[in-house]
Amino acid sequence: MIILEDVSKVYEIGGCEVRALDHASMHIQEGEFVSIIGPSGSGKSTMMNIIGCLDTADSGQYRLDGQPIESYSEKELAKIRNQKIGFIFQSFNLIGNLTAEENVELPLIYQKIPKSERKERVEAALERVRLSGRNKHKPGELSGGQQQRVAIARAIASKPSIFLADEPTGNLDSETGKEIMSLFHELHEQGHTIVLITHDDSVARQAARSIHILDGKLSEVTL
Repeated sequence: MIILEDVSKVYEIGGCEVRALDHASMHIQEGEFVSIIGPSGSGKSTMMNIIGCLDTADSGQYRLDGQPIESYSEKELAKIRNQKIGFIFQSFNLIGNLTAEENVELPLIYQKIPKSERKERVEAALERVRLSGRNKHKPGELSGGQQQRVAIARAIASKPSIFLADEPTGNLDSETGKEIMSLFHELHEQGHTIVLITHDDSVARQAARSIHILDGKLSEVTL
C-alpha cells in the first residue's frame, strides 16, 4: 500500500543544507498499524507530509496503492488527500464556529457527497467514537479528548484507506490519551491501515510495528 524507496528530502536553511530524509525506504501493507517514532527534528514531520501527499520527495519514489506519486499534479494530490487519507492532528484542526457534526461533515461537502449520504456518514462516525450526544456542541464546549474524537470521526466519515495520525495524544492527559489509542486499536481491528507519528515511546509501542527515524534515516524497531 505505502512504499517508499530511497526517498530523500533536502531543505536550505540559513544557507545550510538540511537533509530531512536521507535515502529512506519503508513498506507498509494494507491493514497494518505502524508507528513512526523519533525526537524533534528527526524528520517525522517531513515523512508525514510525504506519506500524506502534502509534500513530495526530492529523489526516490513513493508509491501509494501501487501508483507513483511523483508524477501527480497538485489537483491529483489534493484528490488523494481528500479521498484516501484521513488526517488526525495533535491540534485537532477543528473549526471553532462549527458544531461537531458540521466539522465532520465539511470534508464530505468538498467531496460533493449528496446531503442524505453526508448525514448518514456523519451520524455513523460520531456514534462510532461515542459522541452522538455531543453532535451539536462546538469545539470550545468539548474537552480535549472529545475534540480529538471529533477529529477522528471526521477522518472516519471520509472512508479513507489510510489513517495518518500526527502526535494524536500529544495535547491530552495520559488517561484521555489511552482512550484515544483505544479508538485506533478498534479501527485497526476492523481492518484499517494506521500510520501514527509520535515522539512518545509508550504510544509507539502500542502499534503492531514501529519504525524509528533519526537524522532522516529509518530503522525497524523490535517491539
